[in-house]
Amino acid sequence: MAGVLESIREEYTRYQALGSAAIAQLSDEDVSRTSTVEGNSVAVLVWHIAGNFESRFTDFLTSDGEKPWRNRDSEFDARVVTHADVQARWDAGWQVLFAAVDGLSEAQLGATVSVRGQSLSVDQALLRSLAHTAYHVGQIVFLAKQWRDDAWKCLTIPRGGSAAYNLAPDKERPPARDRR
Repeated sequence: MAGVLESIREEYTRYQALGSAAIAQLSDEDVSRTSTVEGNSVAVLVWHIAGNFESRFTDFLTSDGEKPWRNRDSEFDARVVTHADVQARWDAGWQVLFAAVDGLSEAQLGATVSVRGQSLSVDQALLRSLAHTAYHVGQIVFLAKQWRDDAWKCLTIPRGGSAAYNLAPDKERPPARDRR
């Protein structure tokens, strides 16, 4: 049976793959598009996810997860960027997250970390972050699907495809990531 840490890492990997596959379908114009004046673009969501990862997981065990150098509000500023800019920001955030997670052991899950002055166990902080990430990746997928419309390539089980999926449900597991 996989350990808790390995399971959490696999879920992060799954959401990284979903977000990456959605972003890959977008054009330069699409990544900066919003559905409403107050809506977030895919670029804004990526900046926020990456900023959150960088703040929370830099010196994860030894400093508060809300770093003084982070400007969270600016992550939500409208921005016009290229697809390549979005991909680079996305990759940078995940790199920080995985470096921290890969440096942890199961024995450290009960250790205490701080986020905005609130004490959390490592496993609580990871699960909170995972839920936050899943929430925003869902928004990215929703926007990408909306922008691509009929050209959208389904990332999970396509409409009418449940029976075929149920014959090979192991496809949902992310591929093993190189841990070097």
